[in-house]
Amino acid sequence: MAQGKNKQASRARKGGKKRVGDPFSKKEVFEVKAPSTFTVRNVGKTFVNKTSGTKIASDALKGRVFEANLADLQNSDELAYRKVKLIVDEVQGKQCLTNFYGLDFTRDMLCSLLRKWQTLIEAHIDVETKDNFKVRMFCIGFTAKRANQVKKTCYAKTSQIKQIRKTMMNILANEAQSNDLKGLVKVLIGTDINKRIVKECSTIFPLQNVYVRKVKVIKRPKIDVAKLMELYKDAPEISTQAKPEEEGAKNALTAEIAK
Repeated sequence: MAQGKNKQASRARKGGKKRVGDPFSKKEVFEVKAPSTFTVRNVGKTFVNKTSGTKIASDALKGRVFEANLADLQNSDELAYRKVKLIVDEVQGKQCLTNFYGLDFTRDMLCSLLRKWQTLIEAHIDVETKDNFKVRMFCIGFTAKRANQVKKTCYAKTSQIKQIRKTMMNILANEAQSNDLKGLVKVLIGTDINKRIVKECSTIFPLQNVYVRKVKVIKRPKIDVAKLMELYKDAPEISTQAKPEEEGAKNALTAEIAK
């Protein structure tokens, strides 16, 4: 058997193994802040590559979307079935200033609402707020038994479903058109809009478990930093000064030298 050069083996020998450094040594940490609509302002932290050459760290952060549980943002376990999306609009220092970008249900909550012997009614509408944010809102509701009803099922007719869907869309449109994005988020977080839909639809068919299931911001105006900063006026400033050392925490050796 003739001996020859193994081209594949020779290629493999070239270069050898490259040293892999710590990838986090090239990154820096930024804090994610929520607007004043929410009780808790600290959402968390995010990593980004440090500024090098033409690649600026703040540009990489703008447009980044974060998802948080509404229970954490409002300090209420009752709201654990909702998720909120926040988008970074501005970066100041080491802080990412975000704005509302969407609202959704957790899957387990949505699955728990689906049952037999009732009619599911859904409606969605695209509407523009006062400050030119175009949002798509989805509403969900279920038919309920009337008082003292013996019949097992509570199915609605097609004509009744159409009437209920129309009422839902009208209420959602009125709320969005009469508020800016900040005001609309406050309405969606609360339960007043759900109760209003149940009340106005009660003459058509009794409803239960009515929610604004999902909200998507599908079109946003040009970012106005001045308007964005209004959402962060009452945010406490982070102090860069070190706190004075307590008496009990002082080093005994340091105290003797000071004498």
